[in-house]
Amino acid sequence: MDANLRSRVTTAGVAIPLLIWLVGWSPAFVFSGFFLLLTLAALWEFYAMVFPQLWLGRALGILIGFGLAQLALAVGDVSTANFFVLALIFVFAALLFFREHSVHRLNRWSWTAIGGFYVGYLVPHLILLFAQPNGRAWVFWLFLVVMAGDSAAYFIGGRFGRHKLAPTLSPGKTFEGAWGYMAGAVLGGFVAAILAFNLFSWRFSWWEILALSLAVSVLGQFGDLFESWIKRVHNVKDSGTLLPGHGGVLDRLDSLIFPAAFTTVYLRMFHS
Repeated sequence: MDANLRSRVTTAGVAIPLLIWLVGWSPAFVFSGFFLLLTLAALWEFYAMVFPQLWLGRALGILIGFGLAQLALAVGDVSTANFFVLALIFVFAALLFFREHSVHRLNRWSWTAIGGFYVGYLVPHLILLFAQPNGRAWVFWLFLVVMAGDSAAYFIGGRFGRHKLAPTLSPGKTFEGAWGYMAGAVLGGFVAAILAFNLFSWRFSWWEILALSLAVSVLGQFGDLFESWIKRVHNVKDSGTLLPGHGGVLDRLDSLIFPAAFTTVYLRMFHS
């Protein structure tokens, strides 16, 4: 076993039992608090990548991103939405008084906005998914689907990968790995559904599980490529070093972000 794989397995050996406890037995406020902390960590990593020398830019980005996280969690809270609108007006007006060149200013604020919505607004959808009816079962299912897909892509892509999927974004990803991800995600989706039925008395449709597993497998890979694009633009290998063998927090969340937001919206539309 090579050193990188050993680190990945060791980190997973610590993280997976913690996730099982959080999803299966932790109080809702503990789950929410944990993933809010992960959101903050991911925001820190994002803005450290895009603003490596600008501490003020990092601080402002984290503040905006965390504000968007609170907005995401305050669904239906009119006072929070009103506050957010007023804050946006203030921020946009304040931009008029910055002295630096307008092109650089626009570029900086573009990355600030991307990080705020990509990390700050979307990551807390894991908390919103947990809060849905049968939320524990859905979060358990989503984690297992994504982890099964990631693992299958890692091993199948490493063993059989020949044809590059997106060489300009992530040279290590291949079409073989992508198909492996989809197969692993579908298998993981069915296994997770059976386990969730026994653990949480979760009722489901096999056709729905198949369709959602396929959708999550595609969105998970899009999320992974999206973060790879950000890292490629800013010439960094990993978003951080907090998780040995896995990189940073954002490196582990990237393939969960789009699927979590999609699944939450799906449940609101079709299971509310």
